Amino acid sequence: MKKLGLWILLLPLSVCAQTLEECQTAAEKNFPLIQQYDLISKTTSLTVSNIQKGWLPQVSAIAQATYQSDVPSWPEQMQSVYQQMGLDMKGLKRDQYKIGVDVNQVIYDGGVIQSQKELAQRQGAVQEAQTAVTLYQVRQRVNEMYFALLLLNEQILLNNDLQELLNANEKKLSSMFKRGTAAESDYFSVKAERLKVIQQATNMEAQKRTLQMMLSTFCGLEVKEPVKPAAMEVGTMGSRPELRLVDAQLSLADAQEKMLSASLKPKFSVFASGYYGYPGYNMFQDMMSRSWSLNGMIGARLTWNIGALYTHKNDKEKILLQRELAENSREVFLFNNRLEQLQQNEDINRYRQLMAADEEILSLRSSVRKAAESKLAHGIIDVNDLVKEINGENAARVQRTVHEIEMLKEIYDLKYATNN
Repeated sequence: MKKLGLWILLLPLSVCAQTLEECQTAAEKNFPLIQQYDLISKTTSLTVSNIQKGWLPQVSAIAQATYQSDVPSWPEQMQSVYQQMGLDMKGLKRDQYKIGVDVNQVIYDGGVIQSQKELAQRQGAVQEAQTAVTLYQVRQRVNEMYFALLLLNEQILLNNDLQELLNANEKKLSSMFKRGTAAESDYFSVKAERLKVIQQATNMEAQKRTLQMMLSTFCGLEVKEPVKPAAMEVGTMGSRPELRLVDAQLSLADAQEKMLSASLKPKFSVFASGYYGYPGYNMFQDMMSRSWSLNGMIGARLTWNIGALYTHKNDKEKILLQRELAENSREVFLFNNRLEQLQQNEDINRYRQLMAADEEILSLRSSVRKAAESKLAHGIIDVNDLVKEINGENAARVQRTVHEIEMLKEIYDLKYATNN
């Protein structure tokens, strides 16, 4: 049932990818986080569009009904005078109503809208840079799985060679046993060793299939046989996404400082207001008629929020601290990265020195194994000595392969560290 589930999981995967670079590219595209680039871009675009609408007239509709405990009225003596003149001064009603529209148009905002747009764009750039940092780490995960798969692949090939060598000696001993020049136990000993090596191959094949499925799922491509990458010289430090994130954070701090400066400037706008209701602007007339009327006004307004000065110094200090934090994170990253590169370069040199001796060790082990085969044929040594030398030669081959793959992994880890 588990195999069926894994097969279904791999159904949507496309054609096989062989090289490390293909796997890294495919993994970045397949990683769900890649979708955040489009989401961040759309969100930033919508935010900037909303901010830009700040230049449009701001319209608000109102409907209001009130009842007042008291209203302006004429003194009783004046009411008597007006009554003698034939004027009925009823005064204002305590219940009042208003339905209207207010329109405000910004003429000069001190650069607030432009600063808000830049701030939104820089915030989007920081989010994209943070996403890039996480996506870049995908390469390291691919490296781990790819080189583990490559090492298993090489060990399986060496295991097959060992099986062939043991099988050849097994046939020789079978022939010698039939001629009476070797004991049956010698034949069984080599055969048992060959079966043990087959068991090792079975385990390695299972591990290989697991790694293939994990890497294929991670990349969204079916990875069958990995291609051994070439050893290469790694150049100097390139542009790591972590450094671009620091640059984006510093750029965001600049935008925040511009926004802070804009908030200190005065704002100028024009407005219009109109309503239908009671009372109107002609209060004297409304005291007499108590009827609803249309009313309106236009004007200009200059505002200056000096309250922003209260926190300006602290806000500016906070932005300065944000810059220092960003620069400190750059220094920490570069420091750790330099240490990482030093370690990787030392490991690469160490593996090269080990590989230089691996060839000689393998050549000597092969000579000793061939001599042991000859000695066994002449009855000078027993089969256990031969098996020991065969295993010794195989261990030398495995060690050479391990050193080579580990050196390649260190080279490509250094390439990851420098991003070149």
